[in-house]
Amino acid sequence: MQDIIAKLTAKDDKYACAIADKIISESQDTDKWYEFFDAFASLLNHPKSLVRNRVLYILSANAQWDDENRFDAIISEYLSHVTDDKPITARQCINALAQVGVAKPQYIPRILLCFQEADLSKYKDSMRPLIERDMTETKKALIEQL
Repeated sequence: MQDIIAKLTAKDDKYACAIADKIISESQDTDKWYEFFDAFASLLNHPKSLVRNRVLYILSANAQWDDENRFDAIISEYLSHVTDDKPITARQCINALAQVGVAKPQYIPRILLCFQEADLSKYKDSMRPLIERDMTETKKALIEQL
């Protein structure tokens, strides 16, 4: 487990990103990475935004395997990244939530409420419309699941 954390938080971002991409890709078809769910979740508030970006997608890819409902314990923390300090991380979170909603439709009302209540005023005028567009697209995808 420590090895996975070390790889995902490596200083070499290309390497860490390649590891995350491999985990995300494999998680689409197999639950082999689900056993590390709690380790991945422990990185949700990592100081480095690139690590948070990676783990948001890893967790969303593993939501489909969450028969133990571990996502229940992290959904609030996960949703807090809808308004992450880094606008790119906020966008990554919003986009990843589409996959979470497909795997865990019980979260859709909570995700939609989070979008509705999100205060985007802290973001620059250049980023705010992009975040709003991401929310609109994810909201559309989620509503289709209802």
